[in-house]
Amino acid sequence: MTTCVVGLGKIGLPLAVQIASKGEQVIGADINDAVVTQVNNAEVPFPGEADLPELLQRVVNEGFLEASTNTEEAVNRSDTVIVVVPVIVDEDSNPDFAGIDSATHDIARGLTADTLVCYETTLPIGTTRSRFAPVLQQVSGLTCGSDIFIAYSPERVFSGRVFADLRAYPKLVGGLDTASTNRAVAFYEQVLDFNERSDLSRPNGVWNLEKAEAAEMAKLAETTYRNVNIALANEFALHAQDLDLNAYSIIEASNSQPFSHIHLPGVAVGGHCIPVYPKFYMQTDSECTIPRAAVNLNESMPAKVVKFTEEQYGPLKDTRIAVMGLTYRGDVKETAFSGAFPLIKEITERGGTAVIHDPLFTEQEILSLGLKPHRLGDPCDIAIIQADHTLYSTLTSSDFPETKLIIDGRNIIDETKVNPIIVNVLGKG
Repeated sequence: MTTCVVGLGKIGLPLAVQIASKGEQVIGADINDAVVTQVNNAEVPFPGEADLPELLQRVVNEGFLEASTNTEEAVNRSDTVIVVVPVIVDEDSNPDFAGIDSATHDIARGLTADTLVCYETTLPIGTTRSRFAPVLQQVSGLTCGSDIFIAYSPERVFSGRVFADLRAYPKLVGGLDTASTNRAVAFYEQVLDFNERSDLSRPNGVWNLEKAEAAEMAKLAETTYRNVNIALANEFALHAQDLDLNAYSIIEASNSQPFSHIHLPGVAVGGHCIPVYPKFYMQTDSECTIPRAAVNLNESMPAKVVKFTEEQYGPLKDTRIAVMGLTYRGDVKETAFSGAFPLIKEITERGGTAVIHDPLFTEQEILSLGLKPHRLGDPCDIAIIQADHTLYSTLTSSDFPETKLIIDGRNIIDETKVNPIIVNVLGKG
């Protein structure tokens, strides 16, 4: 069996390596020449993915994984095609399908009979059936359910821990017809391993959801549910702040029951998943109210943090404010929809000067984004902890000379190490 994984990014490459590690032949297809060269040289194109360097080296050296820029040819050599091409979104989270549409046309041109095509990219409900399947059939001249098989199975993993998450969570699968569903279920059962979990309603493994739309909705329901929980935690934090209470302690104390799934509040929600995918859900459920309210609240948090800062410090005009952390979450070099950007905008609109520190970025990388870099130990009037990088838990007073106020939006600063600097945490009196 030969599998083509289309898209060798932070999700696609680990998945390709996972399949290859089962002794299957894998061709990774990507339009980026540099990525293809690196993979063929057993070099990881991006940092921070646990176990990937060692596993990539092994499967490439053993001849189970190769990479190519020719998607059509790679598909033509394959029995199964897994599509992990990202859907780019604009500032309003409207999807741009250009990249995955182009990949779909390349796949269709290379398709041969009896091939399974399974999309893993998170999509609005109905996209696999209404957008991609017609192209695959029309261009290839093959019919779904008899000549080719088309399914959807959402990725459910976190960058940095993809291999662990592949084992931890059920693999959800739905096809455009029964034959497609069965083919996809059989494929994933062959290439994935699963941890035993007694907390699930059925054994951990590949779960047959029967229809592609059910699998598409399951992923959006999952991320929307988390977004609503985060919004609720932020709501609690804002009220605790008004009452001069410690929101973090309150939410931690209630984290077993009844709020077992609530996340601690932060400056904002970032990344491609949590802030974006609820909007994919909202596209097909225009009557929804709770997801819409959650999105609005979470997107308002950077402005609320800056307003809180101003209440504690005074007018921000002519102040130098260090935004600590450019990424959307700690220790992951990814800035998609990071709360840093609306924070910077709010600071600038109030007359302050925002400077940026992030241990994962060089000063030149920060400058290339049109931002001003900040070094630990440089003076600033205010510091706002935006990302919970592990490094920030070790910071001391010497890292904040002349700083009069720290707003810790991630509850990571050790207050005993920064005395006598005042530390104000969002929602903490």
